[in-house]
Amino acid sequence: MTMFGVELGILGIVGLVLVGLFVVLYLIPLPLWIAAWASGAYVGLSSLVGMRFRRVPPGVIVNGRISAVKAGLDVSTNDLEAHYLAGGNVTRVVNALISADKANIHLPLKRAAAIDLAGRDVLDAVKMSVLPRVIETPRVAAVAKDGIQLIAIARVTVRTNLDRLVGGAGEETVIARVGEGMVSTIGSAATHKAVLENPDHISKNILARGLDAGTAFEILSIDIADVDVGANIGAKLQIDQANADKQIAQAKAEERRAMAVALEQEMRARVVESEADVPRAMAEAFRSGNLGIFDYYRMRNLEADTAMRHSVANDVPSNVRPAIGQGRG
Repeated sequence: MTMFGVELGILGIVGLVLVGLFVVLYLIPLPLWIAAWASGAYVGLSSLVGMRFRRVPPGVIVNGRISAVKAGLDVSTNDLEAHYLAGGNVTRVVNALISADKANIHLPLKRAAAIDLAGRDVLDAVKMSVLPRVIETPRVAAVAKDGIQLIAIARVTVRTNLDRLVGGAGEETVIARVGEGMVSTIGSAATHKAVLENPDHISKNILARGLDAGTAFEILSIDIADVDVGANIGAKLQIDQANADKQIAQAKAEERRAMAVALEQEMRARVVESEADVPRAMAEAFRSGNLGIFDYYRMRNLEADTAMRHSVANDVPSNVRPAIGQGRG
């Protein structure tokens, strides 16, 4: 064996040793094991190796356990691993447990994990339990019994109810219920002045209804921030009703006028029809001998005299004017 072959063999052995050492250090994270042992949150080497095979980052689990133990909480690595494998955020859950413990809020690990897996920010929920949040409703318009519109804004102070956080309704439901209570209270008021004088009646009435039932929050107080006077809805409705009645009356009057015009036209048609029968009646009278030629001429002269009088008075009817020429001819 040549010198080159010996050197190559030594390099191969060194390489295998380095690879083996890297694999061992990867499977057995000694820095994490030492840190856990030094912090009083001991984690066995076998557990760390098992985390590697279960594809769980040991750093997240060990650091979370160290934080919990230093805060005086006993959290097992198995529970933290289970929560991580379920898709939860281990760091956020551990921080929420520590915050709840410091604030004397009872929050078991299972409930915190359930809140986190439900998609809610458990740490923010704990902070909201310690520091209540103020929710401002949008402008809510309602009409009192006297027809005056009032526009009100309320500020609702709520805090998280951790027992109902999973499955409880959110802020939108609270805002909707408060808005409904405002509309109902203003609508039941006799006058808008009563609401302006005592706006606290709105908040008292809403609080008495227990609007936070079934929600993830507990309503601490409801304050009416602003009440503005809007439009006179009652007067507008009366004006609209009067306009509608006016249009109905006009339609009925137009209908009666049309019927009268039709009746007048019908009567004129009957007159024209009757006038058309006059020549036939006169011819029949000539044939039967009831009307003589002198009687006919006297009648025509009488018509001509009547037409002349109307002409002098500038009031000659259209149906008489043709008879003037005939009578004088």
